[in-house]
Amino acid sequence: MPNIIELITSMVTPLIEHPEDFSVEVIEGDEFMEYHLNLNPEDIGRVIGRKGRVIRSIRTIVYSIRPKGEKRSRVVVAEGEPDQA
Repeated sequence: MPNIIELITSMVTPLIEHPEDFSVEVIEGDEFMEYHLNLNPEDIGRVIGRKGRVIRSIRTIVYSIRPKGEKRSRVVVAEGEPDQA
């Protein structure tokens, strides 16, 4: 089984300035395995890219990996502020 979290991390980490705030949360639904990208608010624009080109490329790569018999994958950029301690 391919490690999709590791793949997403290797693509996103070089793009962001705050890697310590980056995490991937996996949520299993009825039809999809959703990978929610939790980012620092300053990094969201870097991951989305101009006209959504960067996130579209990441999604294309992740969608193309479909382990046999498993659910389809979906990448979601989580909105909202990270928890401030």
